[in-house]
Amino acid sequence: MLEPSNNNELPAIPAKRYFTIGEVSELCGVKPHVLRYWEQEFSELKPVKRRGNRRYYQRHDVLLIRQIRSLLYEQGYTIGGARAHLSSDDVKEDSMRTKQLIKQMCGELEEILELLK
Repeated sequence: MLEPSNNNELPAIPAKRYFTIGEVSELCGVKPHVLRYWEQEFSELKPVKRRGNRRYYQRHDVLLIRQIRSLLYEQGYTIGGARAHLSSDDVKEDSMRTKQLIKQMCGELEEILELLK
């Protein structure tokens, strides 16, 4: 198991559509029972459940779990504080700004590509 301060050393997320709870546990450095608890505490975390109530996480779930892990273990947030941080308007606003910046950069790169042709 990785130490809480080693979030940079987490393994890369493979290019798969679905991950089992065991795989997510290894990818995020968190035990499966902790993942099941976080599902109850964070409404954003909703893995797909299939046969026999087995959980299947998608890539965005793994990224969210890593973010929750960072907030709790590295930044010292409580469960309530992490929940508030994730649902705050600041996070949503930052996400929108990031998307806008990416679109702008793509446009500029396309212009550069046209100049090089």
